[in-house]
Amino acid sequence: MCISKKILKTLLVTFLSISFANAEGGEKFVPIMPGVKSIDITLNGQSFTIQRNQDIKNKISDLYNITARGVPQPMVVAKGVETIGELEFLDYMKKAQTDSSIAIIDTRTPGWFARLRIPGALNVPYTNFNNRDDAIDVMEDYMGVSIKDDDSLDFSKAKTLVLYCNGYWCGQTPAMIKNAKQSLLTLGYPSSKIKYYRGGMQAWTSLGYTVAGSAAK
Repeated sequence: MCISKKILKTLLVTFLSISFANAEGGEKFVPIMPGVKSIDITLNGQSFTIQRNQDIKNKISDLYNITARGVPQPMVVAKGVETIGELEFLDYMKKAQTDSSIAIIDTRTPGWFARLRIPGALNVPYTNFNNRDDAIDVMEDYMGVSIKDDDSLDFSKAKTLVLYCNGYWCGQTPAMIKNAKQSLLTLGYPSSKIKYYRGGMQAWTSLGYTVAGSAAK
């Protein structure tokens, strides 16, 4: 009898949880944001739809289902650098379609990028910032930085960088921002133009958002 009561109680709690979830937004789908099932994006020559996996039994990618890895990164990676979440990241993706002053950048090494990534992101590995010449090259190519006649760097047209890596435990984006030998901040990049999506691929995949790459399913 006690077991039956426990089962009934569990079922009731589950039913109420689902009912409250439906009542909160009224959605009959898994939303990417309140009331929105998906958004169509065209970015860096790619067209795709961002949505969450609609299979309620879907599980996180095998690439991100291990907990004993990396070291947790601080919420504030550096003074003046804004930490953002998924909704802010999506907003920057939408804006970047028509605003060339915004760059969505995956800071991971090419192997990670090839396996699983956020669609439309550019791959600029953090390892470029271990060497000054390489760092300046990628800043010129992707970030709107130029070189003045006196060889100093001109950040007057520097882009707003929206950076991500594997997530809370990954140090690749923090390296590009401040820890590498020739990091963005070391070279003088304006901190106000750097946005850090700390959740990265760990958070993105845990929410079932659209991904690209050889490990995408």
